[in-house]
Amino acid sequence: MSSTAMTTAALTITVVMLVTWVISLVVKNASIVDVAWGIGFVAVAWMVAARVDGNVDRQFLIVAMTTLWGVRLAVYLFIRNRGAGEDYRYRAMRKRWGSRFPLASLGTVFILQGVLMWIVSLPVQLGQVEESPDVGAIAWLGVAVWAVGLFFEAVGDAQLEQFKGDPANEGLVMDRGLWKYTRHPNYFGDACVWWGIALVAAETTVGRWGLIGAVAMTVLLRKVSGVPLLEKSLVKRRAGYEEYVARTSPFLPRPPKTTT
Repeated sequence: MSSTAMTTAALTITVVMLVTWVISLVVKNASIVDVAWGIGFVAVAWMVAARVDGNVDRQFLIVAMTTLWGVRLAVYLFIRNRGAGEDYRYRAMRKRWGSRFPLASLGTVFILQGVLMWIVSLPVQLGQVEESPDVGAIAWLGVAVWAVGLFFEAVGDAQLEQFKGDPANEGLVMDRGLWKYTRHPNYFGDACVWWGIALVAAETTVGRWGLIGAVAMTVLLRKVSGVPLLEKSLVKRRAGYEEYVARTSPFLPRPPKTTT
């Protein structure tokens, strides 16, 4: 059944990404792939659940956890990006590729994110395929880690939006609330969400392979497209950001360092 789950996930992601790519060409905005990211995981969870026979309780947990995370993220990004135009990353790509951008974006944006989605979603796929053992302590630990992650992600996003919505904060560094303890509470939360889902899956033998997905998400956030890419931009655009970096943890929450 693991092969069925993995094939189902691959086909689901292919459809989601191809449809999103076509829509992006119509609306001339590749940023919609960010919204599709969360929805794609939700689609994988539900389609795999419909195609394989596993432990019903574990399937319910995995589908519910993935759906709550994915829908919240998609709705948040849709509202945040509505009317904002195309993200600067994709505008730069569009300028660089010119008339070749449609095909270039298919490969470097949509197919690439689809492959990453398939890897990250391994716990969602593999955690649903075995009927035993029943949901136990490891799974409930996973739910707790997931809940912490969702809290950090949702509250961090809400605090940032409130901060940005105040004209008095224009050009300033957000260092309040959860952002006082970590420079990226939303990314830390995202990682926790996927470690939580992976722990639920890891109670089964084949589901332990899903830990690869949690590792992949953490590496992406911490070393590739998350923290490094965003901070490279923020250092240039925010006065005082280097001082904020010096006193605040990049990822794991901790009290800020005192400066002399």
